[in-house]
Amino acid sequence: MIWETVLLALRAIRRNILRSSLTILGIVIGVAAVITMVTLGGGATAQVTSEISSLGSNMLQVRPGHRLHGPGGTRSAADSFDMEDADAIRHEVFGLEAVAPSASSRAQAIYGNKNWSTSIMGITNEYLTVRDWALAGGREFSTGELHAGKTVCILGGTVSKELFGGSDPIGERIRLQKLSCQVIGVLEDKGQTGFGQDQDDVVLIPLKAFQRRIQGDSDVSTIYVSAAGGIATSTVQDEIEGLMRERRSISPGEDDDFHVNDMQEIVSAMTSTTRILTALLSAVAAVSLLVGGIGIMNIMLVSVTERTREIGTRLAIGALEKEVLMQFLIEAVVLSSFGGVIGIALGLFAACIGAGLLGMPFVFNPGIVAVAFLFSAAVGVVFGFFPARQAARLDPIEALRHE
Repeated sequence: MIWETVLLALRAIRRNILRSSLTILGIVIGVAAVITMVTLGGGATAQVTSEISSLGSNMLQVRPGHRLHGPGGTRSAADSFDMEDADAIRHEVFGLEAVAPSASSRAQAIYGNKNWSTSIMGITNEYLTVRDWALAGGREFSTGELHAGKTVCILGGTVSKELFGGSDPIGERIRLQKLSCQVIGVLEDKGQTGFGQDQDDVVLIPLKAFQRRIQGDSDVSTIYVSAAGGIATSTVQDEIEGLMRERRSISPGEDDDFHVNDMQEIVSAMTSTTRILTALLSAVAAVSLLVGGIGIMNIMLVSVTERTREIGTRLAIGALEKEVLMQFLIEAVVLSSFGGVIGIALGLFAACIGAGLLGMPFVFNPGIVAVAFLFSAAVGVVFGFFPARQAARLDPIEALRHE
């Protein structure tokens, strides 16, 4: 019986194929828009997570100064750290994989007749561990080079390309301001961060060489910390904050004159923001589903009026009210389901194109596809019920008299 009712519904839809196509247009647009927004939102979330994770897994940044809220993330001035602060974190905080003190500045890198303005960082080898940064060629700093502050350097991919093109820079000497240093390694490319910063535009030199030859003091501007596997970064953050308050003689109730940035918190915040925006855009797009449902209801009401005599004939020869109700209800569900399938296909296609144009990954979400299809079918049930009930309640005699 149900299969025969489905066939009747399909024949009725096929008789008015153009009207049926226009009827489901709202459903198609609504489902396609929701699928596109959610899929692109998932791709954006995956991209943000990947880009921030490229900064280093389980990484925290300890920096001097009060963290101020507002554009640019500016902070107030405070006393810099020193090597003793980094050593204290290394020895007194539990669950650390690596601690990397660093200092940085901007300078011109010069090789022959080529020069490039870049960031120079004084580091220890632990910086590469914290940042999960491998070498594309060459080697790390030796223990002797770190302790003696030798003038050797490791180039980021961008600096290597700008100064040496495609040739191998290992063994060559470059100038950083007035400092001449030998290139001993090249970093693997990491690309841009989620904030648009080119991570490969950097030159790394031993921290002591930076402090003596460029900075002129023993200050440390940032301490990078990596939590060991299985250790929550929030726990490490609390311990570091307690230790630094003690070392910097900050009394209870006073604000910190330093701040600890947890990369996991940044990932969570940006992911949450992306999801909220995706949900808002999807909600706006879902209005088209409501419009499409109203369109289906209107067309079904017209269909009931046009087929009044047909309904009267069916009722007169013994068809039950529930059978007529089921016929029109199935017509509405089939219409909305077709619209849902077409909308899903268009939405996935648009999301694929959009992801390619925006340079983000295409993340297929089978859950949202299933929800979109079921929702489109539900629209047919909800908005098709009233016209179907009206058809089922027609008086057979009055229906047969209808012109």
